[in-house]
Amino acid sequence: MPAKVYFTDTHSRSHEESKMVKVARLCDALNLKKIVKKNELAAVKLHFGEYGNDTHLNPTLVRQVVDKIIAAGGKPFLTDTTTLYSGSRHNAVDHLQTAYLNGFAPSVVGAPVIIADGLFGGNDVPVRSNCKHFKEVHIATEIRRAPSMVVLSHFKGHQMAGFGGAVKNLAMGGASVRGKREQHATHVSVNKDDCIGCAKCVHSCPQQALSMRDHKSHVETARCIGCFECMTVCPAKAIVMDWATEMEPFMERMTEYAYGTVKGRNRRVCYINFVLNVTPDCDCVAWSDMPLVPDVGILASTDPVALDQACLDLVNSAPSLCGSAQEKNGEQDKFTARWPHTRGPVQLQYGEEIGLGNRAYELIRL
Repeated sequence: MPAKVYFTDTHSRSHEESKMVKVARLCDALNLKKIVKKNELAAVKLHFGEYGNDTHLNPTLVRQVVDKIIAAGGKPFLTDTTTLYSGSRHNAVDHLQTAYLNGFAPSVVGAPVIIADGLFGGNDVPVRSNCKHFKEVHIATEIRRAPSMVVLSHFKGHQMAGFGGAVKNLAMGGASVRGKREQHATHVSVNKDDCIGCAKCVHSCPQQALSMRDHKSHVETARCIGCFECMTVCPAKAIVMDWATEMEPFMERMTEYAYGTVKGRNRRVCYINFVLNVTPDCDCVAWSDMPLVPDVGILASTDPVALDQACLDLVNSAPSLCGSAQEKNGEQDKFTARWPHTRGPVQLQYGEEIGLGNRAYELIRL
């Protein structure tokens, strides 16, 4: 049976049609009172954005969700996990500071911020998943312990996952550092012919796995944890991996972690995707490129797979901006056109296969 996916566009000519009002309507359509119980803690899982990124979720829109949770009797807190790569969210202190600088202060969003996997990302609990790659996954403690959860995701592109929405938010965002390492579980190499010797990769590596040898970057494979930060910062794109054999297993591992994050929650999770500022990169980068398409809208569902599928379909049917890559290559999938080596739809296909959700959906306009 198709899952219900609620949709509202971004057109507005009055206060009654503002984005804030529309987010509140989506919360009503999800019937938060069935998900959030009175006087119970409710996790609002989101991505606060790397410092320097300015297309992350708008805190004023997040506030509407917080207010609806409070109205339902719940006690909301905003949460995310520490990052595998170096940056402004690599430990809980830096992460909190970044969240506040990006506008997610309690005075703005109406709820405290709690980093779910502790000071250095080591706090997790095992969850039996019994899937192909993992029999057990490691989920951030406070995300797993929260009785209910509302997952807010910025739907956009991603250099490794193709695109990121609710599934990726659950997977990487729900895992501790140990869980993130298990998902990546691969290594990079350097194409010496392309390396320009700038050493940006060396300075970005959190494990000191990269060094300079004869003015070229060199990888110590035993130290590499596959965080791919070096690939992000390399201006010559000389950092590579075995795309042909590694991508689909990576996507499957990620999807199994998403499954583990919500397993056993007895339908006490719901999802809202913001298909606004659909940039080619994740909010993990410390910049924001121009969007691939105009703003599409905001969507909500209790099924993360159906929700991401609907978002992907709407993005692919939207007009492209500024002669983007898919127009030149004749690609249908805008994200694959931007990141040709990725396999984004695998997270939806495999998610349906393991029982995370259903790709079939009914789009309901509010």
